[in-house]
Amino acid sequence: MFSKEVLAIMPRCIEWRRRLHQYPELSFEEYKTTAFLLEELRKIPGLELQTPTKTGVIAILRGAHPGRRIALRADIDALPIQEETGLPFASQVPGVMHACGHDGHTAMQLAAAALLAGERERLHGEVRFIFQHAEELPPGGAAEMAACGVMEGIEEIYGMHLSSSFPTGSFGIRAGALTSATDRFDMKILGKGGHSAFPETCTDPIVAAAQLITALQTVVSRNIKAIEPAVVSVCMVNAGSAYNIIPGECSLTGSTRTFSRETRQELPKLLERLTKGVCESFGASYEFRFTLGYASVINDKKLTQVCRQAVSDAFGEEALFDLEPLMPGEDFSAFLEHCPGFFMELGARSEAKGCTVPHHNGHYLLDEDALPYGVEYLCRLVRSRLS
Repeated sequence: MFSKEVLAIMPRCIEWRRRLHQYPELSFEEYKTTAFLLEELRKIPGLELQTPTKTGVIAILRGAHPGRRIALRADIDALPIQEETGLPFASQVPGVMHACGHDGHTAMQLAAAALLAGERERLHGEVRFIFQHAEELPPGGAAEMAACGVMEGIEEIYGMHLSSSFPTGSFGIRAGALTSATDRFDMKILGKGGHSAFPETCTDPIVAAAQLITALQTVVSRNIKAIEPAVVSVCMVNAGSAYNIIPGECSLTGSTRTFSRETRQELPKLLERLTKGVCESFGASYEFRFTLGYASVINDKKLTQVCRQAVSDAFGEEALFDLEPLMPGEDFSAFLEHCPGFFMELGARSEAKGCTVPHHNGHYLLDEDALPYGVEYLCRLVRSRLS
């Protein structure tokens, strides 16, 4: 199951993960994290290091023989969440926490880099270890890194995400569309404010907003094919300044989740059409803005089979399961604009240890027993592609 090399490096891997967990940094602010990664990567002979952006690191391992060029990606940023776990290595940064497993992703990739660097003489080609900043905050670090040329010459790219939704050591596989496109809408309803005792003299934007929020629930159910996954969620509503004043405006902010290119293009038109109609019916005007976020992650079918084989060879077919499409977004999709790739989910859920809390939660716990599964998989994958 686990090679002796992977087992031997696990104490360091766990140490790296806990150090990262204690000192999390938000998206686009990962300066200390980047400095720590550079410090640790410099201890590994044979790696060429680059810092193409203000935060984030690229480590290049060139095999002794010519061959294909592949990339592995780990995200390094944390979330604006106060940690409530009580762990001895809990976050030392108030209001910031690794609550999505990125510390585990980074530690696993560090371990894989250390092990594979020792096999340089047997490798045919190049592996580029991308330690990417700002996955959590659009427009995201992947697009920024790609714009800086980190994908130049890369033929395949691979990524993974630890998940508290699946048992530790299980690997979720899906060819084709894996994650949804994640976009944002901002609406402002412009009415006419006044005294709450005289609503007939006002154009109440709150009442219009209430009708609009309800109406928006019909966009998917009555305008999108029933077999096409899509979500429209209003997540922020802001209006008013006093209990007895009808405000002049009300703002709504939310997100959409789609998989097909056609639905993604059509949805903003449907949202604005509905907003216009509801506002006109109340005598109000409106402002509408739709902001594209991360595109859908589309797994290459051939590389899906490559990765399925790598997992099967290491842990048997029983370690694999077929994933349903995932609604959370992933900026790994920005790398896929440059070459084929594959992204998987690695289970890190343990009922016995209480590692069951969803991600993006102050009580989130990562089962560290998942880490050797990820390191073993990464090493076997690279060997299979650069053999």
